[in-house]
Amino acid sequence: MSEQNKCRCAWLDATKPDYVKYHDEEWGVPLYDDTKLFEFITLESAQAGLSWYTILKKRAGYKKAFANFNVQKVANFTADDIERLMQDESIVRNRLKIAATVNNAQRFIEIQKEFGSFSNYQWRFVGNKPIISDLNSVEDTPAITEESKAFAKDLKKRGFKFLGPTTVYAHMQACGMVNDHSNDCFRKEEIIKAFSE
Repeated sequence: MSEQNKCRCAWLDATKPDYVKYHDEEWGVPLYDDTKLFEFITLESAQAGLSWYTILKKRAGYKKAFANFNVQKVANFTADDIERLMQDESIVRNRLKIAATVNNAQRFIEIQKEFGSFSNYQWRFVGNKPIISDLNSVEDTPAITEESKAFAKDLKKRGFKFLGPTTVYAHMQACGMVNDHSNDCFRKEEIIKAFSE
C-alpha cells in the first residue's frame, strides 16, 4: 500500500507532511523516557487554547529554548531566563505558560524522586498498560476521561500548572497511554502489535 493510500485518523490534515510524520511515527506510541515525557508535558501545556499544529511547528524552537528538554536545567531557570524567553519568537510568548514550564520542571523532578521516574508515576493512571479505544469516527473520541481527570487532579495537587483534564488527555493520547487511533487507521494495529506481550 502506498503512503498516500494508507488509511489514517480522520482528524489528521494529510496535506501537512510534518503533521503526517508526527501521526505516523509518534502519536499514540507508548513512551517511557522521562526526557520525552517532559517534552510532551511542556508542549501540551503550551498548547492550551491553541491548535496542536501551531505547537508542532514550534517544536524545534521549544527544544532550543528549553535546553533540549533537560528537566534539571529548566528547573533552574531564573526570572532572567523567563524574560529572555519572552523575547523568543520561536515559542509561544506567554509569560504564564513559560513560568509554568519552569514550575512544572521542578514538580517533575519531585515526582522522579518519589517514584523513581516520571514514567513510573504516569503509567499508574492506566494500570501500567495502554488503554485501547474503540473509535469509528472523530466524534467517538473523548476530550476527557475518568483517567485524565484523576491524573490532572493529582498533578494539580502536586503543583503543576496548565495541565487540566483535557490537556492531560491530549498528553495521554500523544504518549500512548491511550491508543486513540481510529479503528481503520493503519497505525492502530501496528502499535498494538509492537507493544503486546
